[in-house]
Amino acid sequence: MTRGSQRERDRERAQARAGHKTKNPKDDGLTPEQRRERDAKALQEKAARKAAQGAAGGNNGGGGGGRSTKK
Repeated sequence: MTRGSQRERDRERAQARAGHKTKNPKDDGLTPEQRRERDAKALQEKAARKAAQGAAGGNNGGGGGGRSTKK
């Protein structure tokens, strides 16, 4: 039964390490509508950047797989 006290110590240490973390990371002071608008704007900006990168020829050749189908 010597393991019991070690478990308790480990639990206390883990709780102390996690003490500064919040359980709810979405607690940013925004209403759900504001959060939705912020996220939609971020997605639009991301899509615009991706479209601009594609138009500029920034394709990395994804999907090649490294194997040729020609024989």
